Amino acid sequence: MPDLIDLRSDTVTRPTPEMRRAMADAEVGDDVFEDDPTVRALEERAAELLGKDAGLFVTSGTQGNLVSQMAHVPRGGEIIADERSHTVIDEAAGHAVVVGASIRTLRSGPDGTMDPADIARAFRDREDVHEPITSLVVIENTHAHSMGQPLSAAYTAAVAEVAHAGGVPLHVDGARLFNAAVALGTPASALVATADSVTFCLSKGLACPVGSVVVGDRAFIARARRARKLLGGGLRQVGVLAAAGLVALRDGPAGMIDRLAEDHTNARWLADGLAAIPGIEGLDPDRVRTDFVIFRVPDRTGFLDALAREGVLMVPWGREEVRAVTHHGIEIHHVDRAVEVASRALAATAIVRA
Repeated sequence: MPDLIDLRSDTVTRPTPEMRRAMADAEVGDDVFEDDPTVRALEERAAELLGKDAGLFVTSGTQGNLVSQMAHVPRGGEIIADERSHTVIDEAAGHAVVVGASIRTLRSGPDGTMDPADIARAFRDREDVHEPITSLVVIENTHAHSMGQPLSAAYTAAVAEVAHAGGVPLHVDGARLFNAAVALGTPASALVATADSVTFCLSKGLACPVGSVVVGDRAFIARARRARKLLGGGLRQVGVLAAAGLVALRDGPAGMIDRLAEDHTNARWLADGLAAIPGIEGLDPDRVRTDFVIFRVPDRTGFLDALAREGVLMVPWGREEVRAVTHHGIEIHHVDRAVEVASRALAATAIVRA
């Protein structure tokens, strides 16, 4: 069988040779004592890139969102978030189990945005003892369930204005924030200038093996650091992981941010190829803005099994869709083969159904 083409997620990336060397040579200390110099350098670099005061290295995007909620939201408070967001769907109800908060969910449009007027209307009456107290607004950029749509700085500013008018902070789940920045041609710092806290993943398109970073003002980061410790996330000589992040966040071709444009190009190429296959449904290639391609097929299970038999991996997405994600290590020739295999897989499942 030819080499495996793994399009399940951009989390399947492998660290680059330079990352591996940096990890092996990393200067380390004890991060709980805040004396790991490589972690401190990564946190400072992340804060600088996003225009915030300070940063905190965490093990995952979910942990980053969770410590942010803990830092912002009192027990019994309420979070406003999109019903299709990662926080609502994909984080095992950590907001309820750990933070002790409810979530008031709103519907987002095809572009992944909630209407700011709907957000304003979702605020609770603080004077009514029957209602929870609105304590945080969360948005996701890029917005995964809208096929990785990037959210603009103007939209984020509009949401921040509503949040701040209601006396609460805005948190951006920026797991793929740098994909949004590259897609929009906008510095990541501009995309989150009006946000109070942001988390982004190193372990997705940036190709690091582990980790995310949370950024915000120093008082927020101090609270988030305490929350990280409570969750068991106080790490010791973790500079061996942070070193890969420093490589990823370098400027220009020496880093991993600019090359995300290749993933976006490959995703569009994949979408164009798939959309031309009879049996692929619900795929408009013009909506592919970043690294996600989402579509439907008549027999999802049969289709995915047929793909896997030929060495191409995709995943079920939502109730009836299929997702493919391009990333570091996926080249145009891999995309071409994936399209060929998808065509055969659809033909095979059609024969079985007949």
